[in-house]
Amino acid sequence: MIQVNAMGDACPIPVIKTKKAMDQMTEPGIVETLVDNEIAVQNLTRLAGARGCRVWSEKLGENQYKVSIEVQEISGVRPEEQAAQDAAEESVCVPDARKHMLVVISSSKMGEGNEELGGVLLKGFLYALTQLETLPETILFYNGGARMTCEDSPALEDLKSLEAQGVEILTCGTCLNYYGLSEKLQVGQVTNMYVIAEKMAQADKIIKP
Repeated sequence: MIQVNAMGDACPIPVIKTKKAMDQMTEPGIVETLVDNEIAVQNLTRLAGARGCRVWSEKLGENQYKVSIEVQEISGVRPEEQAAQDAAEESVCVPDARKHMLVVISSSKMGEGNEELGGVLLKGFLYALTQLETLPETILFYNGGARMTCEDSPALEDLKSLEAQGVEILTCGTCLNYYGLSEKLQVGQVTNMYVIAEKMAQADKIIKP
């Protein structure tokens, strides 16, 4: 494992430092980069995507994030391939282009029908959100959806990755109380119905799977 400290570095320095660490690897492994802002997390996620690497991120504290990139293959690259790869990676350092896009999760299942299938579909949907070019600004969880941000949720890793990239994760406090989950929240913040209504009213686009 290689650790890169990019705390306090402005774009594109975190990307450059991480790319250099990845290029210096002689065997498969993980590069962990520490940064202090959400835009750097998003840019490093794009770098990993351009390289075809698995990536996950974690919010460690106020203005402190860790991005882990798993490099699975080490191989020589022909000059023409390197040029194409460099061109793809040059586009990773971009400003946050998110609009007021809101995702609303009101159940721990997606769609009607088989409950087990519904759970698999919702987990897949939340993972797919992490791969979008433009991430949502906020994800709201209420009613049965409150279970997705608590202990034993199958989507916690994806939700923590989204939070680390600057997505606001909000769960209805009344719903947590009703289901006895108030002490089990694992990601995001507790909210109330006024904020939920306000977020919906201000959104340019609302997505409800």
